[in-house]
Amino acid sequence: MENIVAALAEIATIQTLALMCLGAMAGLLAGAIPGFTIAMAVVLTLPFTFSMTASQGIATMIGVYVGGLSGGLMSGILIGIPGTPSSVATTFDGFPMARGGRPGLALGIGVWASFFGGIISAVFLIAIAPQLARIGLEFQPWDYFSLVFFALTITASLAGSNLVKGLIAGAFGLLIATVGEEDINGVSRFDFGSDYLQEGFEFLPVLIGLFAFSRLMSDIRDRAQARRSLVQTGNIDIRIEHMKAARIVLSRYGNLLRSSMIGIFTGILPAAGSTISNILAYDQAKKASKTPEKFGTGTEDGIIAPESANNATAGGSLIMMMALGIPGDIVTAVMLGALLIHDVVPSPSFITEAPVLAYSIFIAFFFANFLVLFLQSLALKLFVLVTRVQMYLLAGIILAYCGIGVFALHNIVNDMWTLLIFGLIGYVMRNLGFPLAPVILGVVLGPIAERWLARALAISTDMSNFITHPWSVFFLTLSLFSMGFGIYQRDRGKKIWTFYYTPLLALALTPAMLMMGGFIRPALGIALAGFGIYGLYRGHQAASALRAEQQLEVSS
Repeated sequence: MENIVAALAEIATIQTLALMCLGAMAGLLAGAIPGFTIAMAVVLTLPFTFSMTASQGIATMIGVYVGGLSGGLMSGILIGIPGTPSSVATTFDGFPMARGGRPGLALGIGVWASFFGGIISAVFLIAIAPQLARIGLEFQPWDYFSLVFFALTITASLAGSNLVKGLIAGAFGLLIATVGEEDINGVSRFDFGSDYLQEGFEFLPVLIGLFAFSRLMSDIRDRAQARRSLVQTGNIDIRIEHMKAARIVLSRYGNLLRSSMIGIFTGILPAAGSTISNILAYDQAKKASKTPEKFGTGTEDGIIAPESANNATAGGSLIMMMALGIPGDIVTAVMLGALLIHDVVPSPSFITEAPVLAYSIFIAFFFANFLVLFLQSLALKLFVLVTRVQMYLLAGIILAYCGIGVFALHNIVNDMWTLLIFGLIGYVMRNLGFPLAPVILGVVLGPIAERWLARALAISTDMSNFITHPWSVFFLTLSLFSMGFGIYQRDRGKKIWTFYYTPLLALALTPAMLMMGGFIRPALGIALAGFGIYGLYRGHQAASALRAEQQLEVSS
């Protein structure tokens, strides 16, 4: 308690809270501008922290971090352009809900889902940081590749009703990721002697081109439509419905908790981050839903899942940084550098050696979520005025910001050409009925999967390592079942094999759990085996009843 009181005395000062407010506002602004990433905002903040104390500097950067994660939803929901990679999945349902006449409710759900996800993450950060961090240490290249491979199977879920076009789009995204020099060995691929192609395609220009440019071209291709604003396209309610949104988020507590846990777990894994967690959470929410066909049309669960996951990822990343001195993502790597500048070295003994600073970080992260909730609630009232701007004016302003953000990445013109090229490609794909989400998934996860596969094979060419490491087996098993989950949801209760799907999944995951060390996880494996056996018995009864019913229908 003495350490908590001392840490609270450091954070709860007017100066520190004012710095956190400035950081949160900067993060919200950075997150809302497409192309201006959270990492860029934190890096720009770093020099200002040199004259601060360690606790003040980290608290300011945490404000930027949490604000950036929450800020991306504003542009993603209102204009269909994710402000940051961590809000890609938010656009899948947030933008359709806004276009469907409920931008205020969509923004409210996003804000409160972000807040609750961050609070859940903060509780875990305070309670079990060292214990959770040890899980991250168990992951090796084979496990990371299997995790990303599992994430890639989400392509089937994001394909919508047209599975073939969705898979083609996902394969196209993977193809885009292979253009240019390979990261590990520097081998050029698909460059055709062109210096432009040899450099490869950066993720953000591709993302903004596919989402922003193509969307804006679709909105202004008709002269009459271009002169309208969003509030003139239908019956639009632009009030921010905070109380209703908070009740909706809390009523979906199962989705909220599951998505937050996915975010925390992903944050614990070094180099995973919120770019993966928000897509994973969206996919799992869709698979767990009783109405998966509503996803992509503006359902509340499609906003709650990615927003609670990406804010929860921040807590997971801080767990790794504090407990082991390993940055979970680029942002926490910058924070780690700030601590080193102040002669503070995070390590497994960091919490016991510097308890006041450790609890200062806990409290700052907890406070930051409340500050961002308050500041974002005020900012939304201004940001929602975007719905009153005529489309052609809005398109020009957004493209200008997109161009500035893309050019600021590396200060090269080629990124501007990438934005234009993939904007035209996205426009054509939209008109031909190809979903863009699988393309983005391939572009984001393709290089990550290739990198971990190359590292795994550099250590050993023995492919059996993928089935001897427990976490690798766990995620590969999930991948196999994930690829067929769309068919399962379509036929659930209608065909006999669907009654055995869940029990077989439980039994298939049992070996991986039994391979893990300790007592708890093998015990969970035994429980899974028991559940699977009981599920097979119940499934056999249900299948027999369905078979008898089908025979009766045939005979009659």
